[in-house]
Order: sequence, then structure tokens, then C-alpha cells
Amino acid sequence: MHMHKVESRRDLDQFIRFPYHFYRDDPNWIAPLRSEQWAQFKPQLNPMLNHCETQLFLLKAGRKVLGRCSAFIDRLAVAHWGEPIGLFGSFECIEDQSGAHLLLGAARSWLAERGMRAMRGPWSFASQEWGLEIEGGHQPPVILAPHNPPYYADLFGSFGLEKAMDLLVYQADMDAGYQFPERFQKLTERIQARFGVTVRPVDLDRLEDEVMTIVDISNRSLTDNWGYYPVTKTEAQAMARDLKPIIDPQAVLIAEDANGQPVGFGISLPDVNVLLRRMHGRLFPFGWVKMISGIKRIRQYRMWALGVVPEYQGKAIDSLLYKATYDALKDKCVRIEINYVLEDNYRMINALIKMGVTQIRRYRVYEMTID
Repeated sequence: MHMHKVESRRDLDQFIRFPYHFYRDDPNWIAPLRSEQWAQFKPQLNPMLNHCETQLFLLKAGRKVLGRCSAFIDRLAVAHWGEPIGLFGSFECIEDQSGAHLLLGAARSWLAERGMRAMRGPWSFASQEWGLEIEGGHQPPVILAPHNPPYYADLFGSFGLEKAMDLLVYQADMDAGYQFPERFQKLTERIQARFGVTVRPVDLDRLEDEVMTIVDISNRSLTDNWGYYPVTKTEAQAMARDLKPIIDPQAVLIAEDANGQPVGFGISLPDVNVLLRRMHGRLFPFGWVKMISGIKRIRQYRMWALGVVPEYQGKAIDSLLYKATYDALKDKCVRIEINYVLEDNYRMINALIKMGVTQIRRYRVYEMTID
């Protein structure tokens, strides 16, 4: 086995194609659209790359690809965190410790050469797609969530990577009888009466402006959350462009105070992975028909993000957004996953437990110092 830097379009093609071969017998892997995978590595389509320095690696035996990994430095993240932390991701590898160590070692060396003092991951080039799935891998992942073989955790541990943060996932299955607790309904009524806060769906005709509002709230409310760093205007515009075809506007909500000023948001997305399972990563020749005709029939969602500005934190505005999301989706009898709850976000976890939702998955982000 040997390492090979990705330096040509042919190399990048092998890098992108590898997971489709690697996971071909895994019934729980969802093949992403190949066009979207290519777009991740084009700065004009993925503005995150404009503030990243990257290097991709392939693990090979002769001409055969056995694994892949990325290493990158996000300058905005380093500046916001105030620490020289480099990132690794796109990790896929056969069950071979020496091969995995070659990949991770290449990423570590590349980061060390550029002054990084720690390596954190898995971390992708897609927004907030972090972590290794260590619990819940017996079922397919939802939109913008990873999936991996269980042995990856052992490969990471043997290399010296250690847990940095766990990300928890909860489920509310309305089709199985879940109902928003009555005491929380009364709580939300008191919140609205006391603070005059109301919740409305986004306006698709003004989606780019609405996304900028959400990004502003996000950058104000989540700035101290572990792993978070500000989203740029260009990234927000790209997000609006990419999400518009699949958005259910009734499930993307903005909370406003009595003066009409935005104070919080909640984003729940239809889980298009339900449709992608049948498309095998290809939008053409007929995949686009399945996508367009199937989105409105999706009965599975992911609560992707939620934020409340600092002035209104601790005033149960999050509960108001949860209730509004429930009201928007209850008639569809959906199953919704509430994803990426930081394990140290005790206030949010406590609220979710009181709402009667069930923890079903766990993702883990790893880190190690670089000597």
C-alpha cells in the first residue's frame, strides 16, 4: 500500500468514485448525487473552499484504491477558534489498521507542515456534516448526515485520535403516536403572551433575504457553541440556492418579537435521502423525475438547525419553535430527527427529554495534538 496525493482530475474522479464502490453492499448507505460530490470540490459552487487550503489523499495498492482522506485548514475557523486546529475528513478505508494509519498520518503530516498544532475530524466540506457515526448505524442516515462502518472507531483510536465532542440525535415519530406534551403547549402560550413572540414560515419569494436573516441569528446565537464559526454571505447565498428545491417553507420558521424583529429560527428539511436511495447517485436520465415528484410525499424530516439570539435565550423561545415545527408537520404524521445536539448543551437536552423524544444516534468528533 502507498499514499497518493490527488493532483489531477483523474485522481479526483477516483477520490469521488471510491465510496460508491466501497459501500455497494451496505444497505444503509445512501449514495449522494455524483454531481453534488463534484460540486463540493469546485470553489465557484462551494464557497467554503475560498477560505480553505486543502489536500486530498488516496490509499492505493498498485492501481487499486483502498481508501481516501482529506486534510484542510479553514482560515475562518482557525481565526474564530483562536487555535491552530486543522481538519480531516472524507475518510473511507478498508478494514486495515496500517492502511488507515497511512491515510491519517498523511493528513497529520500535511497539517503539521502548515503550522497546525491539532487535528480534528471527521469534518466535511459540506456545512455541519461532522463526526463518526458510533451509535445508530443500523438505519440509514438522514439528509446531510454521515454513515460509516463501525470499525472506523477502532481505526481512529489505534492512531491516537481521542473523543473531542459527541453529537446526539433525537427522534419524534408522529406516525408512531408521538404528541407534543400538553404542558409544553401551555408553556408556549405563556411565552407568546409574555414576550409577544410569534413564529412564521419563511417566504420563498424572498428566500435569499430570509436566509441572510437566519445566518445573522445563527452567527449571533451559536458563536460560542463548540465547533461553530461564522457563515459568510457567499455561503448563505449558496445555501439558499441549494436548499430552495427541497425546502418545505412551513418547516423553516423564524421567530419575531413584538416589534417584528427576528429573534430565533428553526430549520427542518424533508429527508431527501428517502428518494436518493432509489437513484443510486444519478440525477439523470430519470432521477430528477423521482426527486420532483417525490419531495411532497416525504414523511421523514431532519431538524437541521435551531438558534435564538442571546437576549432571548433562557426564555423558552426554543420550545416555541419546537411547538411550531410540530404544528407544521403533525398532519403529515412525519418522523423527525433532531440532529447534532452537542452533548454539553444541557439546556437543550433537558428540554428535549421533557418533550418526550428519544435518543437514537450518536456521532463523535475526534481530535489529537500534533507534535
